[in-house]
Amino acid sequence: MSKRKILIVEDDQDVLRGLSIRLKASGYAVVSATDAAWATTVARKEKPDLVILDLGLPGGDGFLVMERLRSIMDVQIPIIVLTARDPDISRERAFNAGAEAFFLKPVDNDEFLAAIQKALGESR
Repeated sequence: MSKRKILIVEDDQDVLRGLSIRLKASGYAVVSATDAAWATTVARKEKPDLVILDLGLPGGDGFLVMERLRSIMDVQIPIIVLTARDPDISRERAFNAGAEAFFLKPVDNDEFLAAIQKALGESR
């Protein structure tokens, strides 16, 4: 069985590196994009099973990325938002845009991995 592929869309290199290491250690294949435009290009090419999406990105925010992904992909990819933005403003908007889960940085690893597994329909 091939590894489930996760696209991380994150412009902070330290956060991106940390997430990549954790996810690879948990058995996932990881691809990444560091801005809004590249995110849709990578998603089209790589066809990830799940997207972890920051809301504050160069070239457009995470909401624009969610809108683009919903319009270009043949299947609806689960999206988990991971952001430092104000949750009072962003949480409801993220869920209305179709996010599966919403997390604030820094994130609890166990809770975050559980949300990923749930979004992918995995039981571990």
